[in-house]
Amino acid sequence: MKHFLNTQDWSRAELDAVLAEAARFKRHKLGDQLKGKSIALVFFNPSMRTRTSFELGAFHLGGHAVVLQPGKDAWPIEFDLGTVMDGETEEHIAEVAKVLSRYVDLIGVRAFPKFVDWASDRQDKVLTAFAKYATVPVINMETITHPCQELAHALALQEHFGTSDLRGRKYVLTWTYHPKALNTAVANSALTIATRMGMDVTLLCPTPDYILDERYMGWAEQNVAENGGSLTVSHDIDSAYAGADIVYAKSWGALPFFGNWEPEKPIRDQYKHFIVDERKMALTNNGVFSHCLPLRRNVKATDAVMDAPYCIAVNEAENRLHVQKAVMAALANQ
Repeated sequence: MKHFLNTQDWSRAELDAVLAEAARFKRHKLGDQLKGKSIALVFFNPSMRTRTSFELGAFHLGGHAVVLQPGKDAWPIEFDLGTVMDGETEEHIAEVAKVLSRYVDLIGVRAFPKFVDWASDRQDKVLTAFAKYATVPVINMETITHPCQELAHALALQEHFGTSDLRGRKYVLTWTYHPKALNTAVANSALTIATRMGMDVTLLCPTPDYILDERYMGWAEQNVAENGGSLTVSHDIDSAYAGADIVYAKSWGALPFFGNWEPEKPIRDQYKHFIVDERKMALTNNGVFSHCLPLRRNVKATDAVMDAPYCIAVNEAENRLHVQKAVMAALANQ
């Protein structure tokens, strides 16, 4: 039984097949691949695009989605073994995952880090516990990575450039300012998929403190070795943007300050000029811009950039629907 926890766990051939299937779903949205099947969508955190696209995707393929929010419309769940459960949690993941597996054919999980201790958060305990105890395939709907966003992003780029081969493109993953320290999930995933596709990737961030976790930097280096392309870390805005074919923006908190965000904020506040604007985009090779959304306009990117013809963020968001249908269909019929 195969799960979809990270794209790194899937072969390049498997990812290419999912992207091709997603493109077919985009042309012909209805199917019967999930006829008589169901998926439990377990949300520990808020969602708009993820919930809407998964619910509709299941419906389009003849399936049914059940949305659960532990602690709200479902019992709070305990994830640690050996815990004396005399607090807020009412049931253990060992029972939750096993029972849900008796009801549904797939389980989707969305669970952000706690933002207190990265050594703990990087273990991705909620997602891995569901995968451990479930007897049906589990889909990562965003935890410390966001593989569904990766596929939607890749499909949007393939559509824009008119080819499935993205090798040789200069890809800039740029940090941008946000008033709060955010999850590194989308940045981890963007770095992963861009290097997996063989692009020349530049990770642009203000200081070395904003470099991503060694696991994902390691994946990127492995991908470069296997798929070609390159990986560069830069702290210089103009040289990073120069000649870029793709600019992808995301905010994230500096890992050395994880769980101790007060000292990080004045550092982060110094780099509001990392905003994606017209001047920077003019340095690119008629580059395309995208973002996973939601995006704070005139904080992460200007109105002019978001409203420009080269912005494909909405196309990418639409593609969440199509790639998730392809993932669900592949897993439900394995």
